[in-house]
Amino acid sequence: MATTPVPDWLQKFTGLNSWPDMNPPYIPLDFINFANIPNIPLRAPGTCPTNRLQCSFDCFKCVSHDDVYTCPRLSQTFDDGPSKFTKNLLKHLHSKATFFTLGLNVVKNPDIYLDIKNRGHLLGSHTWSHKFLPSLTNEEIIAQFEWSIWAMNATGHHLPKWYRPPYGGIDDRVRAIARMFGMQAVVWDHDSFDWQMESKPPQRTKKQILNDISRWKDQGRGIILEHDVYKSTTDLAIEINKIIGPNQMTVAECVDGINYVKEF
Repeated sequence: MATTPVPDWLQKFTGLNSWPDMNPPYIPLDFINFANIPNIPLRAPGTCPTNRLQCSFDCFKCVSHDDVYTCPRLSQTFDDGPSKFTKNLLKHLHSKATFFTLGLNVVKNPDIYLDIKNRGHLLGSHTWSHKFLPSLTNEEIIAQFEWSIWAMNATGHHLPKWYRPPYGGIDDRVRAIARMFGMQAVVWDHDSFDWQMESKPPQRTKKQILNDISRWKDQGRGIILEHDVYKSTTDLAIEINKIIGPNQMTVAECVDGINYVKEF
C-alpha cells in the first residue's frame, strides 16, 4: 500500500524528506506565541494536578468554553485510525460520523483516509502519535499537532478544525497551543470503552456496551467515543450504527461549526 509522499513544500520547510517516527521533531512556526501559553507543570499519565483551575478533562471532566463535549443527537465518533478495519466500517455506516485520525496512520493509509473524506464524514486530528499531551513540553505538543496537520493536508488537502486529545489528556496549556493552530478540542460524554474488549482477559463485553448504547439512545443526545483500529470495535460499531440509526451528526454539525479551517 502506497504511503502519502512528503510534499515538496513540506520538505523545503522542514528539511526532511520522510515522515517522522513516534517522536516527531519540533519545527518552529512564526504564529506560535510562547508568551501566551500558560505555565502549567507537566504531568505523567494517570496523575492529576492539584489545581483544578488548569481545567483537566481526564482528571476532573473539566471543559472550557470552546470544548465540544456533547451533541443534540446521539452520534458516533472514532479514534486512532485510519486502519485496515476502517474500510469495512465505512461500507456499513448509514450516517455521518467524525473520525479523529493519527498522523502516523494517515500517511500509512491514505486511500482509506480519502475514502472517509469522499463519503462525507468529518476528519479531525488525534495528534501525530497518540502521546499524552500534558506530559509533553510545549515544543513536543506543537510537534504532535503540526505533523498531524501536515499529514492531513498532504493527504486530504485540508486543515483540521477539530482535534481530540489522546486519553482525554487536556488542560489549559494544551488548549492554548491548539488554539494557535485554529483548532478546538472535542471530548465526549459517552465513553463506550470498546477497546477494553481487546484486553487480556477482556475487561468489557459486547453485551455491556450495547446495554449502554440502549440507555444513551433513550437519553437521545451525546457524543460516543469509539475506536476504528480493531476488528472487534469496528464490527461492534456497525451494530451500534444500526441501533442509533441514520439521524446522527458530525461534530461540526453538533455545534453548527465549520468542517475545516481551510480546504484546498
